[in-house]
Amino acid sequence: MRAVVAEHTGGPEVLELREVDRPKPGMTEVLVRVRAAGINPTDWKSRAGTGFPKQFPAIFGYDVAGVVEEVGFGVTLYRPGDEVFGMPLFPRPANAYAEYVAAPARHFVPKPASLSFEEAAGLPLAALTAWQGLVDTGKLEAGQRVLIHAAAGGVGHLAVQIAKSRGAYVIGTASAAKHDFVRALGADELIDYRNSDFTEVLRDRPVDVVFDPIAGEYSSRSLQVLKDGGVLVSILPVNEAATKEAEQRDIAAGFTLVEPDRLALTALVDLIERGELKVEIDSVFPLEQAADAHRRGETNRASGKIVLRVDGD
Repeated sequence: MRAVVAEHTGGPEVLELREVDRPKPGMTEVLVRVRAAGINPTDWKSRAGTGFPKQFPAIFGYDVAGVVEEVGFGVTLYRPGDEVFGMPLFPRPANAYAEYVAAPARHFVPKPASLSFEEAAGLPLAALTAWQGLVDTGKLEAGQRVLIHAAAGGVGHLAVQIAKSRGAYVIGTASAAKHDFVRALGADELIDYRNSDFTEVLRDRPVDVVFDPIAGEYSSRSLQVLKDGGVLVSILPVNEAATKEAEQRDIAAGFTLVEPDRLALTALVDLIERGELKVEIDSVFPLEQAADAHRRGETNRASGKIVLRVDGD
């Protein structure tokens, strides 16, 4: 099969299209013919040597949308021909930048007919990150106020919609050029992070939950606008100073790492089918242009998700 392989860490140019052995499904696994694969920051960070450590040569990618080709021993959920999507194995390699992926059957859910393969591939990692952060960790409830940083990004634009579906008042940070985009997703209030300091804007209006995909100094600054007893949800490690301050104010603050989650994916599908959640696709690249897709991601200018289109043989 064709796959995009990196022999070592480096820039996008290390991603090369090659012929590799096709995987075989083990017990309780399915072999999925990949139609589209989502791209996430963890992919290009690992490629550059700054993210999760990888064993090289490596095939990147966690988000998979495709068609079941074969089922392993003991699988009863799916049959060949079923359309599925998911984020299998994370943080272990799923090898999604390829024509076929073998992974546990229960790491996938049926793809709704209303979603294209590209849309389905853009959903799992980002949407699960937002759901697990806001719902499971943040315990976000109707009527609460939530601040979502990078609200136009791949994770942020889904977090805005999930928060609205919970009945929260949503405040998002984004550049002014993206305010219309985020407002259309349901945000109640936007802050232009380039020209305004969110800590000043919200000084007298603290929030219940902060969803932070940036971390670093954003963690400490976010504590300034959180109520005592609130929740700081970070998808990157929180610095020590912020952790200590949070403890003193009874604020729950910690690093939430996304996990494969069939129940949450099913809940997200329900939101999609009710018209309360939509994945926005920034751009779609063919498999052989994976390097260009990484270059697009590293600009940090994408609105929504970047996806690879993969065609099996």
